[in-house]
Amino acid sequence: MKGRTIVLGSYKEREAAALMVDGQLEDFLIDASEVQPLAPGAILRGKVGRQMKGQGGVFVDLPEGQRGFLREVKGLAPGQTVICMVTGGTEAGKAVPVSLRVLFKSRYCIVTPGAPGINISRRIRNEDTRDGLKSLADVVMDGSDMGLILRSAAPLAEEGELAEDINAMRELAEAVMADLSGEPELLVDVPDPHEEAWRDWAEPEPEEVIEGSFEEHGVLEQLDALLRARVELPGGAHMMIEPTRALIAVDVNTGNDTSPAASLKANIAAARELPRQLRLRGLGGQIVVDFAPMPKRDRQPLEQQMKTAFKGEAEASLAGWTPLGNYELQRKRDRVSLEALVGKGAA
Repeated sequence: MKGRTIVLGSYKEREAAALMVDGQLEDFLIDASEVQPLAPGAILRGKVGRQMKGQGGVFVDLPEGQRGFLREVKGLAPGQTVICMVTGGTEAGKAVPVSLRVLFKSRYCIVTPGAPGINISRRIRNEDTRDGLKSLADVVMDGSDMGLILRSAAPLAEEGELAEDINAMRELAEAVMADLSGEPELLVDVPDPHEEAWRDWAEPEPEEVIEGSFEEHGVLEQLDALLRARVELPGGAHMMIEPTRALIAVDVNTGNDTSPAASLKANIAAARELPRQLRLRGLGGQIVVDFAPMPKRDRQPLEQQMKTAFKGEAEASLAGWTPLGNYELQRKRDRVSLEALVGKGAA
């Protein structure tokens, strides 16, 4: 299977979608409603609770009796109604992470209340195309104090279709942001996995969109591997990815290779593979990597590999080396973990 392919199917009796690139699983979406009814991306009306001193935020009453945790507390008062968006997955019994930074997203654009200005995806490089898109967006967004991001798929739309799409997102955003009366309520639900795949992955369009069996297209085998701690790396090396309640522990091993360059080769392979593994497993928070032992002079090239690998991924902060020689980073927990959704596989 060569090129970019979207496979639409189901996994463990839940609707799901897989993005394959040259036969390798690059992303995976699955219906998370049974585990977290208020999924990441859902837009809600909530009611502010009392500020929690020492926790750097405030709890928010959400629909269905759920509780959110909001870090943006400036200017908020207990009992105040706010429009917020779920920003990530959460563990059972913990508050749902929410933000006042709300995004209204379609395949072609994103309307950004509170962040004015017209922005165009950097993937669109042709200056004439960028100028044309900017002119159209200026007309459609005229008079609005909301911002707009034109996504990389925008040039695929006819001018009238794009204008209609931008206008629809603007009207939706204006209506929702003004809807401050009433009890906590879900205002805009997230799309199902098949709709989300078309919205977010077809930029530019994939070579093929297939509706069929995950097993037939090699997805099941790769998903099963994601439910195991061990990740095989080139040259016989491997790494172990093991979530705990406090952090994600990653251990890199060289295997049977005892050559002088074995550690650096294994560590670079792990650095390149780690972002994909974290994304597909739905893991985030504090991550500690115990790389294979190597001289300190090899740390700089490895750090550069980490920076390159995590570029363009979900919000990640690379903290660097600890006094004990481990490498620390933090990654936004942007979805429900795969293990929580489908259960743990073989060890």
